[in-house]
Amino acid sequence: MAENKTKVTEVSVTEFIGKVENEVKRKDSFILVDLFKSISGCEPKMWGPSIIGFGSYHYKYASGHEGDMPVAAFSPRKDAIVLYFSPEFGNRDKLLEQLGKHKASKGCVYIKKLDDINLGILEDLTKASIADVKSKYPDK
Repeated sequence: MAENKTKVTEVSVTEFIGKVENEVKRKDSFILVDLFKSISGCEPKMWGPSIIGFGSYHYKYASGHEGDMPVAAFSPRKDAIVLYFSPEFGNRDKLLEQLGKHKASKGCVYIKKLDDINLGILEDLTKASIADVKSKYPDK
């Protein structure tokens, strides 16, 4: 079975964000760290080379594949800030409709900058996603 490549590292989140070239993404990333930390109650950690994650949960699929992932996470990528959410929770689509300028896929939401979105809705999305993950993967 293949090992999960996305793991917690010892890289400094602050140093990682400090190297983000785009000034707006860098500033927005520090704001997101504060927001996600406040909502999750967890300190930020680097997961792999570019994901900033908060908390963790252990999953195991019927196939036997298992691993650990952050409960909440984002990544300041070159083209967009990627917000990682649980792909399915009750009011996800309704909240996304109210979020503002974004693109979405199954588990990711892509934004250019925080000024394009409603931070209150982002907070609601993050809380709902965390609750969904915790209900599916409760602490043992």
